[in-house]
Amino acid sequence: MTQKEKIFSKQWFISYGLVIFGSFLFAVGDVMFANPYRLAPGGTYGLANVFNTLWSWKISYYAICMDIPLLLIGTWILGPKFGIKTIVSTICIFVFVWLLESVWGYDPLIHGKMLTNVPKGALNFEPDYILNTIVAGLIYGVAIGLIFRSGATSGGSDIISMIINKYTHASLGTLVVIVDSCITLTTLIAFKDVRLPIYSLILIFIEGKVIDLVIDGFKTNKTIFIITDKYEEVRHIIVNELDRSGTCFTGVGLYKGTERKMIYTTVSRSEFVKIKLAIRKIDPRCFINVVDSAETLGEGFKSLPEA
Repeated sequence: MTQKEKIFSKQWFISYGLVIFGSFLFAVGDVMFANPYRLAPGGTYGLANVFNTLWSWKISYYAICMDIPLLLIGTWILGPKFGIKTIVSTICIFVFVWLLESVWGYDPLIHGKMLTNVPKGALNFEPDYILNTIVAGLIYGVAIGLIFRSGATSGGSDIISMIINKYTHASLGTLVVIVDSCITLTTLIAFKDVRLPIYSLILIFIEGKVIDLVIDGFKTNKTIFIITDKYEEVRHIIVNELDRSGTCFTGVGLYKGTERKMIYTTVSRSEFVKIKLAIRKIDPRCFINVVDSAETLGEGFKSLPEA
């Protein structure tokens, strides 16, 4: 059975609050920091920033025209893995970006003095690339980290990576880097400025580190041992909803000598957030031991190195 948060419960408000606030921060990072400096830190909004600078249509319009088809194609090829929260996040980011670009415009929040009589196509302000890139990375990292913590996914260009992963079985993390790097390189092609993809990559690096901190991990998988009386329900979550496997052991408790089953499995950080929330609904009295796995090799993770 699919575990859902009870509507209007405390956890429901917290979860959707994270989605909404994270989406707002994402919009701030994009409209006030990335777009004015012509940065494209991956994703559909990174590509939308490039399009917006070249052809003056709103960022939000470009992005939603890419996000909706990607969600539909992803659902068709991968199945309904994205969930309502990802759809809510996609809509919220679109609305917040639209509001900010409509009210604030495309002026940078961090800059030197504004310039007048600049040549067509040039920046109309004195840029501070380093400070802007650092702050943008922090904002993006917190934003996406909060969205991940809510149980949602970033969607967008990540769906492309997931589709390629399904047919090639290449590392999902590697595919995400490749797809985002290709989007980042569009700034070099569009604006002929080698600094832009470099600053975008620095932004992505900072963003990734902050996401790790927000989710409470450092790019490690989570190895978990679960002792529960609701074995079948927990097994269903791992196998059917996370598409993971594991091993079941039968053991005897030291205190009462009761025979119980223990599940051993390894999942990603985002998957661990989902399974933890699900198990809390299934069996609040279960015992879970969590170990950070610095490296996980084998099916579903990184391939074993060749001899």
